[in-house]
Amino acid sequence: MSNQIRFDSLPFSEGILAAVNEMGFEFASPIQSEAIPFILEGRDVIGQAQTGTGKTAAFGIPMIEHVAPFEKYVQAIVLCPTRELALQVTEELKKLSKFTKGVWVTTVYGGDSIERQIKSLKAGANIVVGTPGRVIDLIERRALKLGQASMIVLDEADEMLDMGFREDIESILQEIPEERQVVLFSATMSKPIMALTNRYLTNPKLVKVVKNEITNVNIEQLYFDVKGRAKMEVTTRLIDFYNLKLVLIFCNQKKRVDEVVEELVMRGYAAEGLHGDLRQSQRTQVMNRFRNGNVGFLVATDVAARGLDVENVDAVINYDIPLDEEYYVHRIGRTGRAGKFGKAFTLVVGSERNRLREIMNYTKVKIEKGVIPTFTDVVGVKKGMFIERVAATIQEGDLDVFNDALTNLHHAGFTTEQIVAALVKISMGVQKNEFGDENLEGEFERQSRKYGRDDRGGDRGDRGGYRGDRGGDRDGRRGAGRFERDSRYGGRDDRGGDRDRGPRGPRNDKEGKPYRSDENMVRMFVNIGFNEKISPSNIVGAFAGESGIPGNVLGQIQIENKHTYVDVPKEYANVVLEKMAGAQIKGKRVLVEIAKPV
Repeated sequence: MSNQIRFDSLPFSEGILAAVNEMGFEFASPIQSEAIPFILEGRDVIGQAQTGTGKTAAFGIPMIEHVAPFEKYVQAIVLCPTRELALQVTEELKKLSKFTKGVWVTTVYGGDSIERQIKSLKAGANIVVGTPGRVIDLIERRALKLGQASMIVLDEADEMLDMGFREDIESILQEIPEERQVVLFSATMSKPIMALTNRYLTNPKLVKVVKNEITNVNIEQLYFDVKGRAKMEVTTRLIDFYNLKLVLIFCNQKKRVDEVVEELVMRGYAAEGLHGDLRQSQRTQVMNRFRNGNVGFLVATDVAARGLDVENVDAVINYDIPLDEEYYVHRIGRTGRAGKFGKAFTLVVGSERNRLREIMNYTKVKIEKGVIPTFTDVVGVKKGMFIERVAATIQEGDLDVFNDALTNLHHAGFTTEQIVAALVKISMGVQKNEFGDENLEGEFERQSRKYGRDDRGGDRGDRGGYRGDRGGDRDGRRGAGRFERDSRYGGRDDRGGDRDRGPRGPRNDKEGKPYRSDENMVRMFVNIGFNEKISPSNIVGAFAGESGIPGNVLGQIQIENKHTYVDVPKEYANVVLEKMAGAQIKGKRVLVEIAKPV
């Protein structure tokens, strides 16, 4: 620990030190050690860091120290790509400012009552945390004034640009005086990020967490080579064998989330799902139940879980191997926090080993192969726990009222051994199923020799496994959430290219006819177009900010002079219609409805 900096050795006020101490932080994380001194000096800073590295405190502590307390005007603003992250950042800032009197933090985001947010701003917030779309809306309503703000933080800036918020960000920056401090955090340094920093940051200081630091040493990382059809059985065995109480389970598709939740509940586990189809109120309720421990198993997609911060998560299970290396880091960073130990289990089917190797190369960490617990192993663990509970209950006493139960069972013709064995079975809740004595480990090598692999890297012998998931494309990345990460619908370029794609103009099909939505999309009509100087990023920003849907799920955006057509996945159509009612784009109230067929 000699190379780490103690918080009490840094020049913080008593209020900050008291808050940090109450939160259980003793040493600053690498990104905090690097960034805090420069931000305290008032320098512009570019921070390259992943979720879970402590970046909120890295900018939050200096921000709170710079705020003039009891002054009822906005002095600093934090922009976040999603409402979940905005709420998480707000919660962290409130904890950090708990013992600093006169500092008030508020959150603004789409999908919540704008009147309540306006009331909160009028009451005199010092620090505002918000999503770009709602911030722009409040500025245009003159409810949010940034003329006296001296600091702005762009948190997860790459995600904001990827969601189409570039113009909103630039508009917000123009509302803040030129004599300001700009702090930008991003997981990647793409071309759009560098263009933004070159234009709006002054002589910035670059600080970053190097790759060999981005996976927590407190996390035990294992992978399990499994048969595709046995994923659920292996998942529950891991839960039971390691006696896991609070677990995050990640899937690549919304449909898979629902399937896993249903199966877990049928097996007796208190599980709930988190994905983009849920309304914001539903998401909040699910996350609160998970935080409070009322639900022990949360199954989620990457986009829906972004910004989720829960203490004491025992383990993360990658039910589906993540779609890229960054997602892996984001996922497992949810456990092993604040010096505690956690576990990260990844289920690998067939040729997914190639992607596992890519993850290991990226994180510079060797992920060891785990041994799948057998049915006998799980029963053994359950027996031990049962014996401990029985011994503790006997020591507590007060058993007289139950003594006649054993006598009655003896009279019914059962032996003591039979009775005890039956009680153990009932208590453990373990039933041998079709997987009971089967070897669940994947047979990749044998299947490869028997069936061969096709040119796309898929394992044709494992029809019940990863290839059996028809939701993906044909390049070995099956299982990808079609509307959560698909370059055809505005997602990122998987090869790390420039993710700021620029305008998406009208398209024609192969026969030169006007483009039409595919069967999975609903075409929306918006009564605003080129005449109002609308760009695709304005549309994406408004739809994502107001509706809470990921910006990259939108399909074709066709802008005409007086109106615009937007393709929206069917599952989001009702949410968009509801949330966009009365919304504004570039200060103009718009009408959004399902387009009439041509």
